[in-house]
Amino acid sequence: MGITRRLFGGTALAAMLLAGGAAQAQDNVRIALVVKALGIGFFEAAAKGAEEAAAELGNVEVIYTGPTDTTAEGQIEVINALIAQNVDAIAVSANDTDALVPALKKAMQRGITVISWDSGVAPEGRQMHLNPSSNPLIGNMIIKLAADNLPEGGEVAVLSATTTSTNQNIWIEEMNKVMGDYPGIEVVATVYGDDLADKSYREAQGLMQTYPDLDAIIAPTSVGIVAAARAVEDAGKVGQVNVTGLGLPSEMAGAIESGASKSFAIWNPIDLGYSATYLAYELATGDAEAAPGAEIPMGRMGTLTLDDNNEGAMADPFVYDESNIDEFKSIF
Repeated sequence: MGITRRLFGGTALAAMLLAGGAAQAQDNVRIALVVKALGIGFFEAAAKGAEEAAAELGNVEVIYTGPTDTTAEGQIEVINALIAQNVDAIAVSANDTDALVPALKKAMQRGITVISWDSGVAPEGRQMHLNPSSNPLIGNMIIKLAADNLPEGGEVAVLSATTTSTNQNIWIEEMNKVMGDYPGIEVVATVYGDDLADKSYREAQGLMQTYPDLDAIIAPTSVGIVAAARAVEDAGKVGQVNVTGLGLPSEMAGAIESGASKSFAIWNPIDLGYSATYLAYELATGDAEAAPGAEIPMGRMGTLTLDDNNEGAMADPFVYDESNIDEFKSIF
């Protein structure tokens, strides 16, 4: 049975990990689910999925951990502590594409399985990467959600996470590739809230002040989209500025009800945490190998097929609006 732990950085983290390791049964497969930062609803939901996979597999302990803020330095500290414990696998949603590579290479040299999920690291720093969906589909979806409510065109702005967030940067790149499909839509700015609620709120306020004709804010981050919706409500611009992007039904239900958001999308983070844990287990036990063309089981989620970069996509994003939000808001 998997046990979820919430661990922090520094010497205390290393001591806790080492103490915990001594108490584990020898045949347990210890999988560390390293998130961008603790206290984010998306990752809390992913942890539930990881626990589900651990319970299904039977001989797995999930160590749920991450830094207190969204920095590469914090994740490196956590990863080094996990290496000291000699966990069996590390599954990381990265705050930086390249900065984590040396620490993760060290982990692999010690025989630890390393995968990235949600937000990837450079190929030399992991064995495979699990995309929550197809990057082109996500990029198209986030601009489509805004454009669908702007038939005459209009001004939109992007409120992202950090400047180094792998997944958000790729999705924005993919969005820019398809802008020609949405004539009349102009992206006037891209700003960064660092996945901090207060900073994202201030950035959203700044966008509305700088661009008084702004029609939509696209936030491809679950923290940013909630903060932007609150900023729109507080500014009295519901009906003028539509907030969309990627968010959790439980956190966005109020924005849908108020009209600050007409629709948004997300994949199921519970499924994502489940899949990442299952894949890490398959690789750590030697039941599967990460190689181009490999088909790796993901339990109830089916099979992941890896491409030439050892990457695979879990599922297409799903759109939530007033027609279905009540069905999902109590689930995640």
